[in-house]
Amino acid sequence: MSVEVERKFVCSADNLKTLEEIGVCIGQRQFHDQYYDTPEFHLTLRDMWLRKRKGCWELKCPLAKLDGSEEPRDVALCTRYKEITDLPEIHLRVKEVVGGDGAEASPSEEDESWLGRWRLACFAAYTTVRRSFTLEEEGVQVDLDQADFGYDVGEIEVLVPECGDVQRAMEKIRRTAQKLGLSGDERVEGKMDVYLKRNHPEHYARLLSEHVL
Repeated sequence: MSVEVERKFVCSADNLKTLEEIGVCIGQRQFHDQYYDTPEFHLTLRDMWLRKRKGCWELKCPLAKLDGSEEPRDVALCTRYKEITDLPEIHLRVKEVVGGDGAEASPSEEDESWLGRWRLACFAAYTTVRRSFTLEEEGVQVDLDQADFGYDVGEIEVLVPECGDVQRAMEKIRRTAQKLGLSGDERVEGKMDVYLKRNHPEHYARLLSEHVL
């Protein structure tokens, strides 16, 4: 299990020019994401995101704030999620939330009967073209995403082990943002925010009211 620390940004022509100068493009790829939840939004109202990508399941769970005090603005611009890719662990976490019944057989990527048993249905599906860069800053990756529903967004990302130094990761992101010339301190919408706002406004409104988005 790893922790994904990430800051989203709008990539201008100047930002892109700087990124191409200080970074190394490591390629472009395309992937299709499908997100699942119950009709009552049991998972997403807890900021838990169950996703299928390239035939594999992933669950993103929020990481608690560093402490109980108000966070600095540059820290608040970063999201912090545990990324769970172990299918038995995903089943356990999902079952705790949705209240699945009975003992489960050993899960497999091929058997998706648990989706119907726990009333999980796909509420969002879209394809992304991603161009990725690495920088001299150790462990930092910058992704430029183009979603097929007409939204582009950049992401500065650092992955750390579950018990790793999240503060150090956020400092790396802060330095990278400075190098790219990102001066804005407003939160940038992610792909899911925009997708839900356009396609499922009721779901979007619920997540806003619960301060998830």
